[in-house]
Amino acid sequence: MVTVHGACIALYGAGILIRGPSGAGKSSLALLLAAAPDGAFVADDRVVCAPRDGRITACPHPTLAGRVEIRGQGILSAADLGLTVDAEAVLHLAVDLVETALRLPEPPDDADISGIAIPRLVLDRGVRAAGLAPLLIRAALRKHLP
Repeated sequence: MVTVHGACIALYGAGILIRGPSGAGKSSLALLLAAAPDGAFVADDRVVCAPRDGRITACPHPTLAGRVEIRGQGILSAADLGLTVDAEAVLHLAVDLVETALRLPEPPDDADISGIAIPRLVLDRGVRAAGLAPLLIRAALRKHLP
């Protein structure tokens, strides 16, 4: 079991782990995705990841369950924000938020979480600022769902 600094949501029931440095927009992106009709909030800030049956299950750290930090607003209840909250999700995709990426990169290597490979998507600040992150995450998730 490992604790990852990030956020986790589920789309279509498939878990997505969002990682990146402080201030990169992990929580904001997670909230945008979780607010969709097919979305659910799982965890913010500290995501507990554990291998189970050859897959990685993610859940919130117990002290932060059901809560999310919004910069300038404090720590709020995900339910009060109108979000569906799931207690855990099986990870199908890791999203890494970075400052810059190559214009035409090769596909990224998978993320390794506790020795288990998870498909990975890398999004730079420009893509996020253009509002393309949710679209690209959904496309990557559809590509990797069974």
